[in-house]
Amino acid sequence: MTTENAQAAENTVDIQAQTSALIEKVHSMDMNTLLNDYVIPYGTKILLAIAIYVIGKSIARLLSRLLGKAVLHSSKDEMLQSFVSSISYFLFLLMVIIASLSQLGINTSSLVALIGAAGLAIGLALQNSLQNFAGGVMILIFKPFRKDDVIESSGIVGKVEKIGILFLELRTGDNKTILIPNGKVFGDSITNYSSNATRRIDFIFDIAYKSNIEQAKAIVADILAQDPRVLKDPEPTIAVGALAANSVQLVVRPWVNTADYWAVHFDVTEKVKLAFDQAGIEIPFPQMDIHLPENAELKVGQK
Repeated sequence: MTTENAQAAENTVDIQAQTSALIEKVHSMDMNTLLNDYVIPYGTKILLAIAIYVIGKSIARLLSRLLGKAVLHSSKDEMLQSFVSSISYFLFLLMVIIASLSQLGINTSSLVALIGAAGLAIGLALQNSLQNFAGGVMILIFKPFRKDDVIESSGIVGKVEKIGILFLELRTGDNKTILIPNGKVFGDSITNYSSNATRRIDFIFDIAYKSNIEQAKAIVADILAQDPRVLKDPEPTIAVGALAANSVQLVVRPWVNTADYWAVHFDVTEKVKLAFDQAGIEIPFPQMDIHLPENAELKVGQK
């Protein structure tokens, strides 16, 4: 028998001896000792840990809702309420889990250190997600828009549905839901079409050079005056904007309430076209005048 085999056999004998001693110790215990020293203390800790988790989870949910309602009451911002409720519930639940583990006798200080190290590692791996989280916080702090506002960001126009921890949810005019990362939204320009009560509509109507400019301006002014949605103050602007290559451009700029913007835009465009046709005012298309010398011969079809 080699030295290694002898050592292995000796270790096996020691393990068997220790196991036998433990079994004899358990057998020597009476039921009262087993209950008082092991079952009751550890069973009580486990039950208390479960109770702490179940009750604490309910309390965490209740506190997060109350905190969200308090934020909504103070800021009147539903997006901020949703954001704060989600984050606070996660933090409260983490505290409940740590308290439950402490009841079981687990050293939570080392657990907190482990969570911190894991958080650092996850943060390095999810830098873009942290950037989106920070962007969401900045949006909620500076409030460039609110829920139901119509905004344009990253080339997308839509109504704000909600702001999540990582993404902004927009609903477009054709009822599509688009998620934009918060970091991209805050880092890009934001156009808010709903922040002001009134907006200006910018029209450009082209008329032919031979058409009567004053007549065209009078027709447009009459159409705007008859539309009750067009504001009287400030007054609409009707002026010649440019002498283009093929037309005279009339610049028309009425002011309307923000909610009436597109309705007035479509209605006025149609009414101007119909009125110009009735008055014989030509809306030209791109054209080119070619002047030939008097003695020039026009030959067509010759190679």
